[in-house]
Amino acid sequence: MVRFLGCLIAGLLSISAHAADLPAPWVELASDGGLDVRAVVAPGMPCPEVKVDGTTLAAISPGGVDANYPLQVCIAHTSIAARRITVDGLSVPTLPADIKRIVVVGDTGCRLKGEFVQDCNDPVKWPFAQVARLAAARHPDLVIHVGDYHYRETPCPQSRPGCAGSPHGDNWAVWQKDFFDPAAPLLAAAPWVLVRGNHELCNRGGHGWFRLLDPHPHADQCVDTTPPYALNLPPLHLLIFDSSDAHDTSVDAAKVAVYRGQFQALLANVPRHAWLLTHRPVWALAQGPGVKPGDTLNATEQAAIRGLVPANLDMVMSGHVHDFTSYDFGPGRPAQLVVGEGGDANDAISQLARPGVPIDGLKIRRVLALPDYGYFVLQRANLGWTGTVYGITDQALARCWLYGRGVNCRSARQ
Repeated sequence: MVRFLGCLIAGLLSISAHAADLPAPWVELASDGGLDVRAVVAPGMPCPEVKVDGTTLAAISPGGVDANYPLQVCIAHTSIAARRITVDGLSVPTLPADIKRIVVVGDTGCRLKGEFVQDCNDPVKWPFAQVARLAAARHPDLVIHVGDYHYRETPCPQSRPGCAGSPHGDNWAVWQKDFFDPAAPLLAAAPWVLVRGNHELCNRGGHGWFRLLDPHPHADQCVDTTPPYALNLPPLHLLIFDSSDAHDTSVDAAKVAVYRGQFQALLANVPRHAWLLTHRPVWALAQGPGVKPGDTLNATEQAAIRGLVPANLDMVMSGHVHDFTSYDFGPGRPAQLVVGEGGDANDAISQLARPGVPIDGLKIRRVLALPDYGYFVLQRANLGWTGTVYGITDQALARCWLYGRGVNCRSARQ
């Protein structure tokens, strides 16, 4: 009997300890325009009780359990009109009826891939936790992550104490360290729109993406291309496009054909002032090691979207390049914002972005590029939006004005 009680107590303590390591519930926008309330539970444990405006919702757990992901993700689906949501009695964020403030982050994980090594244990050299805390303190109504959450692909070299003890691979330990632990305050602040990045491809962190975050219903099996979708959150009209498998510098006819079909469906009957959210920038200068003057992004998307851009599309918002850059091309093309400075190792700005440089046949009219870590806050204004780029000491690095296809960002350091 004593031995039985000892085993029982040990088992309960183990479950309790495991539960303590799991993230708090979060809320994300689903591909059908509703809200997904998500919670991670230990294997064999029941899903928590989810109540929406006093009514209990059924929570389902679509994925299985395996050695890399010894957990279950419970999902309860509801409307964006929900005003109060609780999970086991604790409140989680809802969308306000009028969205006025948006936080944008991207490329947030800590890079461990072969010779590319980041000091994940150093909060200055990998500052995503600080970025998330500061961004949460802005009290956003909505958070947009433009992709690349999972970066720890290979072991930390023994010669690098700055990342000692780091997990690696497509597993829960990495997703916990790279995303859920540092993002916790921002996940608690507002519902999220989650864009898939190339680090969430099936040969990288894709299995975790589908287990944990993918917004499509019952999407627990990894595929490299997912359907685009639209989120109508007046006054916001967001078009989400999965460019994770696009080629940056070459044009693959088969991929272009798939993407062109998706763009044709996504861009038909677009409301006024719509924004396209896609991880890889459609029109941007390439940066980083090995880049040659004139190299641009993204060849696949440029070929696929050519001739399909509607007049009502004001802006493309992306990550992929690890800096903040705003591109204004004038009325003939949507503005392109790159918000990829959330935590992964900064790319050196290897080619200067300046007015007059052509990208896919149209010259840049106005541009600002900043290499600093940080995040971006959009605030609705009477005629459009204002934006502020913040650094990791919460100083304003740049201020932006966005109206229609025009974006004008200026350094705040001047």
